[in-house]
Amino acid sequence: MKILGIGVDIVDNKRLKLLIRNRTFINRIYSKKEKSNSKKFLNKLNYFSKRFAAKEAFAKCLGTGFRKKLNFKDIEILNNPIGKPFYSKSKKIDKLIFKRFNIKKYSLFLSITDEKNYSIAFTILQTK
Repeated sequence: MKILGIGVDIVDNKRLKLLIRNRTFINRIYSKKEKSNSKKFLNKLNYFSKRFAAKEAFAKCLGTGFRKKLNFKDIEILNNPIGKPFYSKSKKIDKLIFKRFNIKKYSLFLSITDEKNYSIAFTILQTK
């Protein structure tokens, strides 16, 4: 196994506070599942901020940023039954990773956290 990319991002939650009140922003950044799952969380600001940071960390992990046909909604962050966050793999993500690194089997690791004013995400991409 080889690490192909690492990405980290920090978000000032106050910066997103006004943005998440705007449905256009929410619809442009988050998937249907992410929006639906947000109903399970009391603190919507931290929920959306952590996912925003995770999407940014993923783009940095790829080393491309948001270009080459990568959009925020292409990156979906879900939680397993005990709450651990993970990236939902899609055909588009598989294709981007194959094009960038010439691999088909990979693992993505995600850690997200928040502390009152900030949300942080850390991502690792490695071969299987």
